[in-house]
Amino acid sequence: MINVPNTLSTVRIALIPVFVYVYYLPYDWSHIAATALFSIAAITDWFDGYLARKLGQQSHLGAILDPLADKLMVVVVLILLVADNPQNNWLLFSTVIIITREIFIATLREWMAEQGEGAKVAVSFAGKIKTAVQMVALGFLIFKHDLMGLPIYLIGIILLVSAALLTMLSMINYIYAAKDTIKNSH
Repeated sequence: MINVPNTLSTVRIALIPVFVYVYYLPYDWSHIAATALFSIAAITDWFDGYLARKLGQQSHLGAILDPLADKLMVVVVLILLVADNPQNNWLLFSTVIIITREIFIATLREWMAEQGEGAKVAVSFAGKIKTAVQMVALGFLIFKHDLMGLPIYLIGIILLVSAALLTMLSMINYIYAAKDTIKNSH
């Protein structure tokens, strides 16, 4: 179904190669431009869900496209950041936790949907907080330059570690919500 929310999700996916290209441009302003592109993607992530609910344009395709666009952008950004900073163990550790959780929860949600229990692992408030912290952290890490005396990169690392901790907490919540279905499966 073609509608505004699905179009926004599709645009977010299409922005990924543009983001990567801009991120690697050999100019001083490339990280500012990449941060702007990432911010646009993060804002449209919120906006497409809001519009889907407000306009009554929720669809099965949108339920797949929206989280897919979000996860693709986050994974690409995390990989680029680790590639640029392979010595930063906090960044690497947080990246492994976040990507592992995303794959695990996507698989759990798919399996739970097949069991007719998808509502038990719907997006939670903890998951929304994790996403917000994660998006701000990634924006700071992409920007990476100090701003008005603030160590933006360091703040980004602290926020990303916080997002990784929230990621583990939300994963535990999802596993707990699915425990009876998992226990009763054959």
